[in-house]
Amino acid sequence: MNGFGGFARRRYTSFGTLVADVRAIFARRKEIRTLMRDKILDAAFRERLMLVVTGVNECRYCSYAHAREALAEGITRDEIEDLSEGTLEGSPPDQVPALLYAQHWAEADGTPDPEAREAVMERYGAERVRAIELTLQMIRMGNLSGNTLDYLLYKLSGGRYGT
Repeated sequence: MNGFGGFARRRYTSFGTLVADVRAIFARRKEIRTLMRDKILDAAFRERLMLVVTGVNECRYCSYAHAREALAEGITRDEIEDLSEGTLEGSPPDQVPALLYAQHWAEADGTPDPEAREAVMERYGAERVRAIELTLQMIRMGNLSGNTLDYLLYKLSGGRYGT
């Protein structure tokens, strides 16, 4: 690799996009507290969502951190590995539609197909979908931040680091 063309992971490509994401999350801080306090989604479900999105975005930092959190929430090593690779067979059947939506959401870079969103709304209801999408938004920002750091390392090192 020449150090300048081989970094393929999603990352922030402009400071403005990072700032917009931070503002969007900051504006929803009450909702984040409510999500945690009211347990609209249990912690294991949130970790599954985060692992799926992280699998799509390939953030090594988030992958490590959320694998540890998932283990603490009782998710098996096999399921963590499967989720990280995009396989949902070992996941709770009632969560699979949301996990598939999370994959689609991440692959679509946070702009899912309206029909996919409508299907998940019918399945889970507006409140749970807001909680799911807030979880997806938070992990996307973490993934892109980690990948942006790696991209900077990659560029500064001529491709030796950050991969």
